Amino acid sequence: MTQTKVEAPFVENNKPFRNYIINGDMSIWQRATSATAVSDGSYSACDRWHFPFYSTSGAMTTERETLSVADQATTGMYYCNLLKCTTADTSVAADSIIQMRQTIEAQNCQPFNYGTSDAKTLTLSFYAKANASKTYGVSLWKRDSTAYYWFQDISVTTSWQRFEIVISPTAGSTSLITSSNGAIANDNGEGLEVSFVLASGSNYQATADTWTSNQDFNTSNLDNFLSSTDNTFRVTGVQLEVGDQATDFEHLPHDVQLQRCQRYFTKFGGDNAYSPFGSGMWKTGTVASLILTFPTKMNHEPTMTIANATASHLRQAGTAPNTSAITLDVSSTLACMYNGTVGSGGSAGEGTVHFGDSTTNCTFSFESEL
Repeated sequence: MTQTKVEAPFVENNKPFRNYIINGDMSIWQRATSATAVSDGSYSACDRWHFPFYSTSGAMTTERETLSVADQATTGMYYCNLLKCTTADTSVAADSIIQMRQTIEAQNCQPFNYGTSDAKTLTLSFYAKANASKTYGVSLWKRDSTAYYWFQDISVTTSWQRFEIVISPTAGSTSLITSSNGAIANDNGEGLEVSFVLASGSNYQATADTWTSNQDFNTSNLDNFLSSTDNTFRVTGVQLEVGDQATDFEHLPHDVQLQRCQRYFTKFGGDNAYSPFGSGMWKTGTVASLILTFPTKMNHEPTMTIANATASHLRQAGTAPNTSAITLDVSSTLACMYNGTVGSGGSAGEGTVHFGDSTTNCTFSFESEL
């Protein structure tokens, strides 16, 4: 029997978890899916994507859009992130900046080898379209240690295009990234930020495709997304990988993508009636101490936000007194302990569970974003 070696070049650089962007297919929206107003620094709707949005009188929204069957065939994606200008600002200020951005955790950036002579070339790929032919931009911001910046203009049209952009660590014949100051610490802080630049003032304009220590994000060719309420921008299939070639978008199982997002934000309730929350015991006849375990270890100790606390109950034998207040006691990256208060009906020393009422109004949100 003879054996034939079959070459499979299509497998090269096709390793799992090669995409350093989380939720690049815009599939996870724990906070909201409908049109949500953007504010500066806000994580408004789509998980892991936030919005620098300052020094402007304009306004915009972000929302999940289900792609048509034809667009799914073109992009390979089911959803996109749809941005709409809702209030125009036809003349943005010199220090204005409008971006859609993801911050990559520093310890996840270690394969880039930044800060060494072996710093890797990266390739950014994505699908994008707009309401008209426009020039927008993409940028990288190395946040850790010494800050360095890189950007490139992109020309979008009314049709979906796949952009494949190669980012050399020595772009512009520079040595900033390969020097010791180019290093990214191996910790849970901010590592590298990837942004779509939709508008910015003259303070941030310079020469494209070169690393710089100046806070520059685009050239003077950039169009102003806020120039008209007709303007829209759609993006999906965002992938950042090591190497000088773009590979097919890496689709992860939904549960894996969700858990990756839950390291930075997780939400309990809001989906089903009688959602379960924490469990514990009554400290007094009116206050219960409860523990709620997170689905995965969070990036750092999260902040807790409760919506509609009174739309929930604490179990006591055959009754379920209505909750009047919820307050955080202590928390860690794995769980939190909180107090639930009722007017009466508890029994000190006995066990209890906390759950939502027949509505979906009561929610617990825990944020641990970078």
